Amino acid sequence: METKVLYISLGVTIAIVIVTVCFFVSIIRYHRRYMRVQREKILAEITMREKERKQIAGDLYDGLGPLLSAVKLNISSVETESSSDRDLLEKTGGYLDEIIGSVRRISHDLLPNTLERRGLLDAIRELINQVRLRQSVNIQLYAVREFRLPKEKEIHLFRMIQEIVLNTIKHADANNLQIGFSEEEGHLLCLTKDDGKGFDKEKVLAGSASLGLRSLQSRCEILNGVLTLDSMPGGGTNYFIRIPMWQVAIKT
Repeated sequence: METKVLYISLGVTIAIVIVTVCFFVSIIRYHRRYMRVQREKILAEITMREKERKQIAGDLYDGLGPLLSAVKLNISSVETESSSDRDLLEKTGGYLDEIIGSVRRISHDLLPNTLERRGLLDAIRELINQVRLRQSVNIQLYAVREFRLPKEKEIHLFRMIQEIVLNTIKHADANNLQIGFSEEEGHLLCLTKDDGKGFDKEKVLAGSASLGLRSLQSRCEILNGVLTLDSMPGGGTNYFIRIPMWQVAIKT
């Protein structure tokens, strides 16, 4: 009798274990499926956003820009003997110059021409030069050697660097930002380091301010890479990006 009870207890225990394992396996599978769907959704949103940016940038640069330049040329060719009219034309020409400059800056922010023509490192250098004109943050770029990514990959890494630079300017209160690229064990490495005020990583990731960080993570996943963030209040912020080199075409 005791042996029978023991067998029954053992059978019930095994059944409970099997049900529990199946339950957890189902949860894991559901979580993986959910994460895959979320990644696919984010990838679709990012891809659509980049296409829209490219189209708008093209419309501004190739359409509105030349049109405004033509208007400026026509105004400059107007002759008048009235000093007040000449002053008005000069002011109008000045306003048009400002508008043309704004259109070019917006077009560049949407999709840098340099990224399309000369690649990632030159686009980052151009970004740094533009920031230096408007901000006091000292940004330095280091690269072991020149490299090129496929265009569809370069835009994601450029957006990540752009996001990090903007975050440093807006939130870090930093004086210096260093951006470095190197290679190691078949991977392209990117390390950014600022001397700003830093932040509580866990608190930021739990709040609405984490959208930028999640965008960085999503773009890194698109590149089959890994993003590591190291920050603490008063200790500055470091981003480390590691991307498989098989996706990279090296310039010789």
